Amino acid sequence: MILDNNKLTAFTPLFYLVWSDDLLTQKEFQTLHTFITAQTWLTQKEQEYLFHKIDVTNPPSRETLNTWYLELKEIVNQNPSTASLYDMALALSHNNTHIKALDTAFKKIEVDLGILGEEFISNFKSNEDTFTSRSQTNTSFEVAKLTSFLDGAQAPIINKVKEVLSRPEFAYETSTDVNVYRETVYEWCKILAKENFGNMAYPKEYGGGGNIEDYFAIMETLSYHDLSLVIKFGVQFGLWGMSIHSLGTTKHYEKYLKDVGSLKLPGCFAMTETHHGSNVKGLETTATYDHKTKTFTIQTPNKNAQKEYIGNAATHGQMATVFAKLVIDETDYGVNAFIVPIRDEKGNTIKGVTIGDCGHKMGLNGVDNGTLSFDNVVIPKENMLDRFASVNEQGEFESPIASDNRRFFTMLGTLVGGRIGIPRSALAAAKSGLTIAIKYADQRRQFGPEGGSEIPILNYRIHQRRLLPHLAKTYAIHFGLQYLTNRFTTRTEEQMQEIEALAAGMKAYSTWSTTAILQECREACGGKGYLSENRIDALKNDSEIYTTFEGDNTVLMQLVAKNRLSEFRKSFGEMGSMGIINYVYENAKTALAEKNPITTRNTDEEHLLDNDFHLKAFQYREKSIVASAANRIKKLIDKGMEPYDAFNVVQHQMLEVAQAYLERVTLEQFQQAIETIEDEAVKTALTKVAQLYALHQIEKNKAWYLEQGYMEAVKTKAVRKMVNQLCWDIRPDAIALVDAFAIPDSCLAAPIAFL
Repeated sequence: MILDNNKLTAFTPLFYLVWSDDLLTQKEFQTLHTFITAQTWLTQKEQEYLFHKIDVTNPPSRETLNTWYLELKEIVNQNPSTASLYDMALALSHNNTHIKALDTAFKKIEVDLGILGEEFISNFKSNEDTFTSRSQTNTSFEVAKLTSFLDGAQAPIINKVKEVLSRPEFAYETSTDVNVYRETVYEWCKILAKENFGNMAYPKEYGGGGNIEDYFAIMETLSYHDLSLVIKFGVQFGLWGMSIHSLGTTKHYEKYLKDVGSLKLPGCFAMTETHHGSNVKGLETTATYDHKTKTFTIQTPNKNAQKEYIGNAATHGQMATVFAKLVIDETDYGVNAFIVPIRDEKGNTIKGVTIGDCGHKMGLNGVDNGTLSFDNVVIPKENMLDRFASVNEQGEFESPIASDNRRFFTMLGTLVGGRIGIPRSALAAAKSGLTIAIKYADQRRQFGPEGGSEIPILNYRIHQRRLLPHLAKTYAIHFGLQYLTNRFTTRTEEQMQEIEALAAGMKAYSTWSTTAILQECREACGGKGYLSENRIDALKNDSEIYTTFEGDNTVLMQLVAKNRLSEFRKSFGEMGSMGIINYVYENAKTALAEKNPITTRNTDEEHLLDNDFHLKAFQYREKSIVASAANRIKKLIDKGMEPYDAFNVVQHQMLEVAQAYLERVTLEQFQQAIETIEDEAVKTALTKVAQLYALHQIEKNKAWYLEQGYMEAVKTKAVRKMVNQLCWDIRPDAIALVDAFAIPDSCLAAPIAFL
């Protein structure tokens, strides 16, 4: 015994916890001091002795630490059921009466210090019994059943795409010559066109498949392969083809869609200009109408108005959907879309068209991005895509939509499909990266207990922390994007504004998530992750631009926030202070109840894992943040600030509004999806994943919850502890959870995934 008094010996686990590493802060030393002070049954001399043992200026010797370790190890080996600090303390004190009464107090100190009793105890178990020292892969469910659930009704087309991608002709291009790479990608697209993948979303009467859901599934599944292929495919059959379908009319469908779908007519989507990316209304390219000849003249007025980053332009495109300001008799009628030839069938550039090459990029070098400039390029009147606006037989502008603003946003709204395809592609890239990193971590062995064998790095808590919350978020986003896709494909006109905002937000949420995930995967694989053969570099570099195209993420999040503020205003009319308060509490009726001291301090496992607790916490955050932003904007406007300036001042809050909304929607859809699972083993496994997603987001936002008084420190520490526990619990299923993505081996390709 290191102490003569049994009741003092009971504190040895705390001494060892403090000094065995340097992870505890000064504040946590103070927590132990407070704990000791609260034990009034100790004499003053005994308390002083204990304080001396946790004096930061007087650490114990290595010999003392080893003595403590051996004593605790003996206790654990004698009592294999030991599971907590309290169990240790009780055994060391020989069931001292005072220590028996401290069950609750020891549980609280574990929570306050954010430790897991089971994890701490495992440090003292024999090598053969240490949970950390053995491989934990032990699937609790049938992987095929989860795959079937994830794929849903699109399983047949997903499997067909995977079969095509597994063919020898889709072996990855290894040449560093950009021209070779571009031609390989182009040939891949031709194969996909022959399989009728490209025309899947077009109406059947124009040679298509008439199935937009399958088209999105094709885009996501192709993203398990080369992302240059996905973007080339998306430009040709999505942006180019769907712009004709969405903005044109029957005459355009009949003339172009079949050839676009077969890749007989390669084309481009020319919207972005050098000085105008996200601000489409500010585009400077013009289309001037001449009624005498019934033609439009497409003109690039200056260098900064050239079309830039246009996929398919530098090498293969023959035509382009060009967005330009329609001018009739010197009157500007706003941005409209026109089909403009840029090359003839032999590949010669059309007179008046200047095509540049954007050159080598950070990624996606299999896509031929280029620049387009127009100098008096004349096109016939029928080349105007005239679904929402046209020039009549008298040479006058007309539109079924009277409002210029509404017409403009209606036109752009028809192209929202791109903001579904891109986040789904990003999701697939995240799945690929996580599959590689988790499979590697399950096999890569490093370090281990003294005298024992090395252990898989996925058994280390910090490695689980690095990867498994990302895996949980990826699953959550999967169901969030399924929900978005369903909303889009079953939309009504009244729902479009909300769906457009949701699509903008999910595009940002998914692509930002993928960027963070792939960086973590690269680091988690160490030097192996830096090698090109293991594919994380390609996934990382190719998906980097996803945060920018189809709309800059930060700009898109502001669009989402403005939509939420608009919905907020509709809920209660005028933005009076009482109205704002009522909005928060009438729409989160349990808020007051949940902010009572019992709930804000509740650390019971059942409560922390409760779906209702998770969703209400997300809802409360969303509603409070939107109300706060609305209230701040109102005050600024009331003081005389212009609305535009007021929004500018609160832009950081606008991003928080959007983030909270997207997190709530994603969790909500994840939970609802799980409720529909029939297989209990799959349901149990995914429930843990959903719990990890929810609690990790709460942990990430703990400062906000603490500021709001929605949780107290004891609860946020318990949340941190539960996140650790869920990572631990999910780890045995980690391989099965990534195997459920069913990524073809030929696509995954990374040698470290097949050790």
